[in-house]
Amino acid sequence: MCSLVTEPKDMLPYISLMLPEVKKVLADPIPEVRAVAARALGSLIRGMGEENFPDLVPWLLETLKSDNSNVERSGAAQGLSEVLAALGREHFELVLPDILRNCSHQKASVRDGHLTLFKYFPRSLGPTFQNYLPRVLPAILDGLADENESVRDAALSAGHVLVEHYATTSLPLLLPAVEDGIFNDNWRIRQSSVELLGDLLFKVAGTSGKAILEGGSDDEGASTEAQGRAIIDVLGREKRNEVLAAVYMVRSDVSLTVRQAALHVWKTIVANTPKTLKEIMPVLMNTLISSLASASSERRQVAGRALGELVRKLGERVLPSIIPILAQGLQDSNGSRRQGVCIGLSEVMASAGKHQLVTFMGDLIPTIRTALCDSVSEVREAAGLAFSTLYKSAGMQAIDEIVPTLLHALEDEETSATALDGLKQILSVRTAAVLPHILPKLVHPPLSAFNAHALGALADVAGPGLDSHLGTVLPPLIEAMGNDDQEVATLAKKAAETVVMVIDEEGLYSLIAELLKSLGDTQASVRRGSAYLSGFFFKNSKLDLLDESPNLVTTLIVMLTDPDSATVQSSWEALGCVIGSLPKDILPTYVKVVRDAVSTARDKERRKRKGGPILIPGFCLPKALQPVLPVFLQGLMSGSAELREQAAEGLGELIDVTSENALRPFVVPITGPLIRIIGDRFPWQVKSAILSTLGILISKGGIALKPFLPQLQTTFIKCLQDNTRVVRSSSALALGKLSALSTRVDPLVNDLLSNLQVASEIGVKEAILVALQGVSKYAGKSITASVINRVLVVLQDLVQSEDDQIRSSAARAMGIVSQYVEDTELASLLHALSVPASSESLAVRHGTILALSSVFRHGASHVCGSSAFPTVVDCLKSRLNDDKVPVRETATKALGCLLVYQAQSHYSGTYNFSELLPFLSSSLRDDASDVRRRALGGLKSVAKQVNAITVISYLPTLGPAIAECLRDASTPVRLAAERCALHVFQLTKGMENVQAAQKYITGLDARRIAKQPELSDSSEDDMVGA
Repeated sequence: MCSLVTEPKDMLPYISLMLPEVKKVLADPIPEVRAVAARALGSLIRGMGEENFPDLVPWLLETLKSDNSNVERSGAAQGLSEVLAALGREHFELVLPDILRNCSHQKASVRDGHLTLFKYFPRSLGPTFQNYLPRVLPAILDGLADENESVRDAALSAGHVLVEHYATTSLPLLLPAVEDGIFNDNWRIRQSSVELLGDLLFKVAGTSGKAILEGGSDDEGASTEAQGRAIIDVLGREKRNEVLAAVYMVRSDVSLTVRQAALHVWKTIVANTPKTLKEIMPVLMNTLISSLASASSERRQVAGRALGELVRKLGERVLPSIIPILAQGLQDSNGSRRQGVCIGLSEVMASAGKHQLVTFMGDLIPTIRTALCDSVSEVREAAGLAFSTLYKSAGMQAIDEIVPTLLHALEDEETSATALDGLKQILSVRTAAVLPHILPKLVHPPLSAFNAHALGALADVAGPGLDSHLGTVLPPLIEAMGNDDQEVATLAKKAAETVVMVIDEEGLYSLIAELLKSLGDTQASVRRGSAYLSGFFFKNSKLDLLDESPNLVTTLIVMLTDPDSATVQSSWEALGCVIGSLPKDILPTYVKVVRDAVSTARDKERRKRKGGPILIPGFCLPKALQPVLPVFLQGLMSGSAELREQAAEGLGELIDVTSENALRPFVVPITGPLIRIIGDRFPWQVKSAILSTLGILISKGGIALKPFLPQLQTTFIKCLQDNTRVVRSSSALALGKLSALSTRVDPLVNDLLSNLQVASEIGVKEAILVALQGVSKYAGKSITASVINRVLVVLQDLVQSEDDQIRSSAARAMGIVSQYVEDTELASLLHALSVPASSESLAVRHGTILALSSVFRHGASHVCGSSAFPTVVDCLKSRLNDDKVPVRETATKALGCLLVYQAQSHYSGTYNFSELLPFLSSSLRDDASDVRRRALGGLKSVAKQVNAITVISYLPTLGPAIAECLRDASTPVRLAAERCALHVFQLTKGMENVQAAQKYITGLDARRIAKQPELSDSSEDDMVGA
């Protein structure tokens, strides 16, 4: 009825009634009904013009976007296609951009409706629509990959219609688009493209493509020779080969549905598979090689599987064709294709049997060898994988014919870089087999800059494979790190860093053994390099190194005494890295390790220095204690009581071997924790250790401890009251040293005197007296006269104490204080000590002579110049004849001190050397062995201070007495007599003295004593130091 319209005005009255009904019919469930309604709309538009239906096209476009049902959208699409056909080409071209844009709309229903349009355009527009295929096909292919199934169905349906209508007329337009889709990354597009390609080929071949192919061999398909010729006639042989190559490749697709679709197409259009493959082989290989070099991993995988299947199924029938093609492909100028050739070789060798490949080794090995030196890194990487596959078949033949060539190429500047990368590639896949052939060549001395670089590069690839070759690789690199050529040294260092970082847990033991071995090398540069490498490894490694750390810590600390200063610096830095790598919570367990190592280093340094202060060079560097201090501080703050004691003692030992300048920045961080811990309730052992360390710190730290002066002073005074003797003694000594830093000493002395007077325990009194000695010794000049007088008053009482220790301590303190009193006060003091009381007890006699002995020792010059000196000498003579041995022994000691001073100063006043020496000589025949031994010690000290002529003049008096002592029944006396004879007879000064001494002692004794070392006297027997 619509088609019969001749005059538009005849129909105008009925449009409003008829159009709604036609729209309803467009949504009918029956496709044929919808088709009639669509044609009716086209006829109406064509007959009556667009102006009479102003809302029709907008309504159809809106319905295309409807969410209701795909039936409505399909009807609207069919209707719109007819309407646009009626409106003409210009109108269609105006609407087409919107249609294409909506094909990628975010709503699935919109995409579905607009893609469905393309299903109807070929029927409504006819041949005209083929002009728009280049613009339409991409939208359809995108729709094939849509996540929504209805959209995919719409796109595929449209594709089928396009193929159906334009397979013969627009083949050049359709085929490229479908071919591209076959290699798309999305498997849905690949599946749909294969199906569409099948439709095209079926159409060209004149077959329905609906044959059911089940099982059977690939060799035979359902096609005929005639159909094959038909395809060649239409497509041309070259294009037909390209299409079949693509179909054959996707028969091995990763997606099952794609594989099934491709297999169906192949079997439908190929009559004889082996024959066809032989015909398309060059093109097929070209396709596979291109795909193997593709950026898409799936495409590479598909090509590899296809090539592998080709070799597995046809084997010897295709290998003679495939391998030459692959070998020739390596001459291609395109690097990606050369990469594809290498991947293809891997697949071929992996799929073929060993016996099949034997024939082709002459082609395979040179090809892979060439590829390993290719200028493109991706090609070399693929060649490395091919080498690995070749090695499985050829074994050592592959290594023997490839590796030497690459090593030789390393010597050529032009090829060295690519050859090195080739070696890296084969090493990455066959480390264990290839390394033994490469390393000897590279480590051969002298190590060049390039070889060092090569070792680093190969180590990065070999990884844990180097575990068993560390003994070969590491020593040459460490040695080269000290090379005079800066480039060699830098590259060797970088290579060595790489080597140590690629080692895994299995190679850890070997690595540490090599590092320790090099740390003990005779060359300083090797020790230095190994130290650096140790630090680098511990700083950067992710391995568990706790078991290896103690050895390194010990060795590196001992190396801080190295004679080479640069090695000391490297060892110190490495030590910081090793200890820095340890978790904080386990640092206390390293206290003993570090302490023992410091002790070993100190002993080593002592043997080198042979006298003088012992300082470890590594602990004299700036920030010297930074590596090891955390160990002791952590042990001190968080360890057990025993560990805290060890940490405190170790800290003291560490400070002792550290220079004052290096110690200064660490005084505050060390002192704070020590004070905090000593104030807590810890066992006496901990307190004793801390006090000892504080004493050393005061001696070394000096003025840097000024901020802690009040706290330390309070702490030490408190510790003087401790129940343990060791704690009291340590605090007393430390307090004495501390007083040197104080500007106001009087309050401290007064505190000590007050505590001394109220103290009830002998041990506490003794400790306070020792502290008083120290304060007087280190800060005596700062004590005012009034306080000194008060001290002397207290000490005069205490030297008469019934307790031996109190008497001795008080006497020593009095001797030190006497240096700082005025002459009149000194005379009064000497007079008080020398004039006997009517009823002197042993304690009084002993105490006063002890005090005089101490005064002689510390201020003999003042005594000799004092008006009380004659009285003192008379007292001394009297005490030499006392009935008690302790008094006589102390008097002998005092006389020795006096004579030593007179000998040193050449004193010539009253009671001089000549007058007093006989009294000391007479003590040599005293009944008490202690007195005789003390007299011998005094004579020895005197003989060491006077010249040989002075001594000779007294030999008639001294000689017989000394000779008697050499035969004394007491061993200590005999030993003292030998030391005395050595100096009195000057036995070390020549054989004439030995002969002269034989006038008094036997020749045997003289020669024997002469062999003794001159400087081995103990301070106990030396009057100067007693």
